Amino acid sequence: MIRVGDFRIGEEEIRAINKVLDSGRISEGPVVREFEQEWAKYIGTKYAVAVNSGTSALIVGIRALKELGYIKAKNVITTPISYVATSNAVVLNQMEPVFVDIETQNFSISPRYMKSLLKEAGSSSYSLILPVHLMGYPCNMKEINEIAEEYGLVVMEDSAQAHGTCYMGKKLGSLSKLSTFSFYIAHNIQAGELGIVNTDDYEIVRMIKKLKANGRACDCPVCTRNTTGCPKLGKYDSYPRFTHELIGYNFKTMEFHAALALTQLRRAEEIKEHRSENVKYLNDGLEGLDAIQLPVYNEDVSYLAYPIVCKDIDRKKLTTQLESKGIETRPLFGSIPSQPAYKFLGNKYKGKLPNAEHVGANGFYIGCHQYLTQDDLEYIIKTFREVLKR
Repeated sequence: MIRVGDFRIGEEEIRAINKVLDSGRISEGPVVREFEQEWAKYIGTKYAVAVNSGTSALIVGIRALKELGYIKAKNVITTPISYVATSNAVVLNQMEPVFVDIETQNFSISPRYMKSLLKEAGSSSYSLILPVHLMGYPCNMKEINEIAEEYGLVVMEDSAQAHGTCYMGKKLGSLSKLSTFSFYIAHNIQAGELGIVNTDDYEIVRMIKKLKANGRACDCPVCTRNTTGCPKLGKYDSYPRFTHELIGYNFKTMEFHAALALTQLRRAEEIKEHRSENVKYLNDGLEGLDAIQLPVYNEDVSYLAYPIVCKDIDRKKLTTQLESKGIETRPLFGSIPSQPAYKFLGNKYKGKLPNAEHVGANGFYIGCHQYLTQDDLEYIIKTFREVLKR
């Protein structure tokens, strides 16, 4: 089976895990702090705060904006084509996702439709724009930020699938008030389960540190409780670690995940380049297949996978044939309003998101990861041409 994603445990990964075990500290500690610093540096932000998943990063990022007063209205403008965690994070913060249609070539939220929505509805019921850089493709952040400035909205990037993608000379995740990433096992930088929030705003960092640890009073950059003592010890009757200023979550992570992520981060540009080469090779080999839309190639994109949209063939028929021949596939998430969990939206969006509905019903992806061999790539090309009779 040529899988959508893969992860290989090598000597470096084994050494990293063993080092954590030898340290005697497996809960969040110095390795997590090191990864936060290195990831902030890689993306180009001042700060980064690790949590236990990309979903948690979304939830706590939105919550931090609410607690700090950046969000005063309940509606969040976002994309209907994304992994469901994006919209779930909005709803779990007692807000409502408002979907606008996408661009069909890169699956990104359309600034044109966004501006049309705001002109028609006004901005008073909106606080946040939450674009998703799907499959590694960058949203049009220049126009999105211009719209946000014009209407007084905050922008938060869901960069879960875009590790290292560049846009106008900067990395995605550095182009808004804050951004989130996921290091799920199928992503470019892999750690099993891990997420992170990037920002240049230290007040957001302080708030997330509290929220991710059940709202406790601790928000120091580095805990000095066991070295020079806790600077907040005199402020409360009990230790700050057991004084809770907010109702928060347990979103802390572990040293193992950060250790694995660090081994991947050291190879981030190599991983990006290898995936990019695979996408270009597959595009060249599959050129001329009119039944499918191939992914747009851009060397600045850090590709999560190889997305395809069916044009003149049924998606289920094609993916069933590919799977039977050993090529794993995944649907391109589908439109959020069509998900059973979002039936409360009723018919609100039916027929109003034609591009998203088309991509959701006809899109799928296969792997382009760095572990694919030349034989794998040739087999993929050969199989598609056989199945599509070209």
